[in-house]
Amino acid sequence: MKTSVQLRVLETDNPGKYSFQQVLQEHALTLQPLSLGTLQANITKLCNQACRHCHVDASPQRTEQMNWPVMERCLRILELDEIENLDITGGAPELNPYFDSFVTAAHKLNKHVMVRHNLTVSLDGHPVTGESKAYLPRFFADNEVEVIASLPYYDSYFTDKQRGTGVFQKSIESIRLLNAEGYGREGSSRVLNLVYNPVGAFLPASQPGLEADFKRRLYADYGLFFNHLYTITNMPINRFAAQLDQLGAFDDYMTKLVNAFNPHTTPGLMCRSLISVGHDGKLYDCDFNQMLEMQVFTGEPLTVFNCNLNDLLKRKIRFASHCFGCTAGSGSSCAGTTASPGGNIL
Repeated sequence: MKTSVQLRVLETDNPGKYSFQQVLQEHALTLQPLSLGTLQANITKLCNQACRHCHVDASPQRTEQMNWPVMERCLRILELDEIENLDITGGAPELNPYFDSFVTAAHKLNKHVMVRHNLTVSLDGHPVTGESKAYLPRFFADNEVEVIASLPYYDSYFTDKQRGTGVFQKSIESIRLLNAEGYGREGSSRVLNLVYNPVGAFLPASQPGLEADFKRRLYADYGLFFNHLYTITNMPINRFAAQLDQLGAFDDYMTKLVNAFNPHTTPGLMCRSLISVGHDGKLYDCDFNQMLEMQVFTGEPLTVFNCNLNDLLKRKIRFASHCFGCTAGSGSSCAGTTASPGGNIL
């Protein structure tokens, strides 16, 4: 069931306040899919954390899990030559009981596997069963997984404020374990990328500048390495939207996003080059649309069981007011910014 905040975000795409479609028209932009390079699968909303900014509203209390028949169908779709990447997310995706099998099967298909990793799950283990996840760094290395790990800041105050007490220190230890497997080190093919979300109702600072700061501080203070830093704008949906509402700051934040709209971000929008799969097999243009239940339609609601590549490439992408979060400033996507501050496409 959608919350009142979710409904309001969806409804604001009608002509008027915060209309993304209207802004696209003003800039003569018609955004169609460009490719289908990535299948992104949200395989659980269960998480060992409950972060304040989480657009998934994930927590240790969530029970949604992708079952094996849906994963198996995802694997059949991945067999298409056009799809090169499997991007596995959650919640903490490692908590799905079929996670290991899913990763291993995709790796055997010679697909590039990315896992959205919160770092602490390998130390905390399963919040319900108590199962250890200490094997994950080695498992990632054995399956050539690109690890994309969340770290709000390079000190404990801001990280723990957003993610919970003690999360920063656990995250540091987890990065150390990944570095020991060769992740993030120069000359290694084992890629460790970090993700930064602002703490609060702000746009991210410059991605190159923040990356340099993170690399300098994490090495100087802890001797740690990583490859790249992705800056991602906090999306005004679910938990973060509720937080903005409680502070009376929702309209101010939306106005900030609208005023920062940058048309040069639109070629790199993730909805134009991926398809998102929910835990139940329903298809969406992106993970954010998935959380708002904005399912892909091409005459009928699409799932992994009734879609084909041609339909997906010809679909009409569904937009709403939260899309301003992806087009503000230098842009925001699953791989960080999509345009430089000056407007050049990266």
